[in-house]
Amino acid sequence: MTRVSIVGASGYVGGELLRLLLRHPQVSIHQVTSERLAGKPVSGPHPHLRGVTDLTFTSQSQLEACDVLILALPHGSAAKRIAEYAQLAPKIIDCSADFRLRNPADYDQWYGEAHPNPQWLDRFVYGLPELNREALRGANYVSGVGCNATATNLALLPLVKAGIITGNDVVISDVKVGSSEGGAQGNDGSHHPERSGVVRSFAPTGHRHTAEIVQATGLSNVHLSITSVELVRGAVATVHCLPSQAVDEKTLWRAYRACYRGEPFVRIVRERTGFHRLPEPKLLGGTNLADVGFDLDEQSGRIVSICAIDNLMKGAAGSAVQCLNLMCDYPETTALEMIGLHPY
Repeated sequence: MTRVSIVGASGYVGGELLRLLLRHPQVSIHQVTSERLAGKPVSGPHPHLRGVTDLTFTSQSQLEACDVLILALPHGSAAKRIAEYAQLAPKIIDCSADFRLRNPADYDQWYGEAHPNPQWLDRFVYGLPELNREALRGANYVSGVGCNATATNLALLPLVKAGIITGNDVVISDVKVGSSEGGAQGNDGSHHPERSGVVRSFAPTGHRHTAEIVQATGLSNVHLSITSVELVRGAVATVHCLPSQAVDEKTLWRAYRACYRGEPFVRIVRERTGFHRLPEPKLLGGTNLADVGFDLDEQSGRIVSICAIDNLMKGAAGSAVQCLNLMCDYPETTALEMIGLHPY
């Protein structure tokens, strides 16, 4: 059994990690931390875990050695104490943005402050298996993924890998998100979105996840807009691409099929009839799936690529568990086989 501890486990991402890992056949949860809730049961902030576990929160000062340490802390927290955390576990998954970007200057630009431990950036593998699967196998340090970046990257990867979108081609990603994406830092040191359901995510321009997309795709002319819709879970990226070369529908089908053939969590959704012809986030609640589809405006040459995910799963906790499986040489889909709910 792999002993896993979660730091900052009282937030939504911590709750999802617990929901998944408590049913993982090769994992035992060793400790979970919350400064404010130390000594109290995890079922307090996570009522869906009532009767499922008798775990209680501990303080970070009580952390013991384990096999894998998962950090579910707000941006900036993990980077300041990474050397301490590395002494507790040989493998670390950080769900924040602290180690996602390779270039230290990007933290100045996108997060407004210098990275406190830039020498650690190259040690972390960016935790998107569809992009970095081989590097994740056996890795010791893995960064989390931004949910908006994940939806956009999965929409773009078929076009980038096929050379349909290159270099300075214009890419505009309009991401609609639910209220669970917006959030605030609690005084327990964990990250948890506002539980009132008030929508907080709104960034028409300049969203920091742009840096992840540029890094993952190699594209330089990327524009990202984030707006909120009446969802709790879910994100859908509608990505408009203006390629410098003309393509037809058959070429696009070949690109998407070649990119995602054999991927355990990506489905191509593009139906000619029915009510659910293109990806919809409401069909993915609680799953680690990403549904990807596309359309082509033959008159203008504009490609529209769409990706829907559950932002708390494929955009956070689900991807983290998928990475854990790769890091520890477990079957990649372990503890992630759930099917979406419909209606939801």
